[in-house]
Amino acid sequence: MSEELYKKMAQSVIDGEEEDAEALARQALEQGVDPLEAINKGYKAGMDVVGEAFANGECFLPDLILGGEAMKAALAVLEPVLAAAGRHREMLGTVVLGTVKGDIHEIGKSLVGIMLSTSGFEVYDLGTDVESSEFVAKAREYDADIVGLSALLTTTMLFQEEVIQLLAEAGLGERVKVMVGGSPVTRGWADEIGAEGFAEDATASVREAKRLMGI
Repeated sequence: MSEELYKKMAQSVIDGEEEDAEALARQALEQGVDPLEAINKGYKAGMDVVGEAFANGECFLPDLILGGEAMKAALAVLEPVLAAAGRHREMLGTVVLGTVKGDIHEIGKSLVGIMLSTSGFEVYDLGTDVESSEFVAKAREYDADIVGLSALLTTTMLFQEEVIQLLAEAGLGERVKVMVGGSPVTRGWADEIGAEGFAEDATASVREAKRLMGI
């Protein structure tokens, strides 16, 4: 019976049906299904399908967003039950994420946040137009493994470099890895400024974050 329920959970994410995903999570709890197994075998499996389809051009931006929202609705039901039992999803790492100073572009950065969080990372999204010093402060506060810096304008790319410099000055350069992305950002730019990671889209960000964590 659980296997059939897991398939329905995965399909609710693939279809981007937020209400179905939430209802199935509640049904799982009523039937005594392990919440962690529901997350990993049901919803995450569905999100993996959506992410792969997006990477292959078989689905589009709205599909990715809807899938992420469906999974988040299910997690909102299941994670409090795990926490109450003293259990948590095993996190792959902690990411502080944001769009750099002077840049208010939101969508790409938010998609990266959705993909990372649904793939098992603890994500702290600082939003847009984030001061360089704020990235450093939050990386220290949250004991971040990775800082993700988005820039959609060539004029704001320089702040990606500034954050890396400030992390080094704060003594965090060795421990905290930096991943950069955004339309004008290239692997060459990442190498030039000393960023350990580069991702050209949301699905690539998951692979790159895992690589940075040695997974």
